[in-house]
Formats: sequence, C-alpha cells, structure tokens
Amino acid sequence: MSTQTLDRETTVRRAPRSVIISAWAVPVMIIGQFAMLAIVPVALVLIGTLRDARLKALRWGAIALTAAYATPLALWAIGPERAQSLSKDMHPVFAAIIVGVGVAFAIAYHLLRRKARTEAA
Repeated sequence: MSTQTLDRETTVRRAPRSVIISAWAVPVMIIGQFAMLAIVPVALVLIGTLRDARLKALRWGAIALTAAYATPLALWAIGPERAQSLSKDMHPVFAAIIVGVGVAFAIAYHLLRRKARTEAA
C-alpha cells in the first residue's frame, strides 16, 4: 500500500459551500414569504465570509446583505403595531433590496471563484 503526501501549496481548498448555498437561500426565502427564517442563512453568509480569508473580497457584500436584512427586522421588532410575521410586515422595497443584494452576493461569489480558478490554471 502506498500513501501519498499532500503538499500544502498544491492542495486546493474550496470555499465553504454553506456560504454560497445560504447566499442563494436568502432571496428564495424572502420571495417565498419565509423572511423570519432567513435569519439563519444571513448569519451563515456573514460568519462564513468573515471567517474565511479567501472570501475577503466578499466581506462588504456580506455586511450589506446583513444590513439590508437587519433593517426591516429591527423595524418589525420595535414597531408599535407589528404583523404576525416579518414577511407580512416587510415593505416590498425592503424585500426587493434584500433579494437584489443576495443575488448580487451570490453572483459575485461565482465570479470570484471563476477568477481564482483561471488564475490557478
């Protein structure tokens, strides 16, 4: 039996898959009227992007997505007359902004990955 040793420079590590899945899940959940549950993928995008040094270029996008989501969440939480769900209380403009930022982040992730792949080749 032979064993292969992997050199650290030749091993290509992939960015966490949870970040891209979560980035695509946010717009889907907002459009599907599951805005309150979207807090989980928003948190995963932010934490995953801040922890991974290879995603440094996407940090501002993750922060923008978090801020776009946190604004209607805070307005819903402190509002005097709140609806039963965040989806019903959220203004459509906020929903459009969250969806737009989420899609833009996901596309930027794919473009960054493609750029890294062509540079490595």
